[in-house]
Amino acid sequence: MLLIDRLCYTSGLRHMNAGEKCALSLFSIVLCVGTRSAAAAAAVFLAMAFLCIKKGGVPAGLYLRLLLIPLAFVLLGTAAVLVNLSRTPLDAFALPLGPLWLTGSREGLLGSGRLILTAMASVSGLYFLALTTPVTDILGVLRACRLPRILAELMLLVYRFLFLLLEQAAAMLRSQDARLGNRDLRTSLRSWGLLASMLFIRAMKQGNALYDAMEARCYDGSIRVLPEADPPRLREIAGIAGFLFLLLVLAFLTRKSGL
Repeated sequence: MLLIDRLCYTSGLRHMNAGEKCALSLFSIVLCVGTRSAAAAAAVFLAMAFLCIKKGGVPAGLYLRLLLIPLAFVLLGTAAVLVNLSRTPLDAFALPLGPLWLTGSREGLLGSGRLILTAMASVSGLYFLALTTPVTDILGVLRACRLPRILAELMLLVYRFLFLLLEQAAAMLRSQDARLGNRDLRTSLRSWGLLASMLFIRAMKQGNALYDAMEARCYDGSIRVLPEADPPRLREIAGIAGFLFLLLVLAFLTRKSGL
């Protein structure tokens, strides 16, 4: 079983209603992006981390490692907002580079910090949904929202095939390493080319095998999954509503201060 699936099915929030989790994740992200409030973003980040680690049972070290992946991209993206090449130094910092200055302004520094907080809070909202809710439950919510059936089934098949191919690619890469297939640049390029071609061939074969297996089981154009009966609970709905209201209050109170 894949790591993300194992975390979902063993999560302490596994039997919380999927619609509630989707609503909490979606509206938290919308409020973070829409208000651009640093206080609201910090509240979302801390709340989602608490739910994933304390309530969901995700190991803290693993959760932090997962956050490092998007954080690297966010830092690279905000560097373009923060750092400027200018002939005149700005008020935050300035490093001389010949006739130019590598410099930044206090406004840019505050904007970069707000952008990082907003992005990481949004990522934590997505992680909350991904690490506590199996993909079949998410697709059940999307079907209830009248998502076309063909799109839901394509999402399920793509999800399964994506991680299946990643596992196969990792196994092939380990096999190449064991045979010294990556000992130098020339050999590595040749090995990567062979890996890509073999992975494409295996993907086509597995796709045909999957279709044959589905046809043998009387596939009629619809993939049916037995849903879990997890009804919404009034206490959980009230908690979600209260948290979203708190985010709105934080965004309103910090609006005038520019945070």
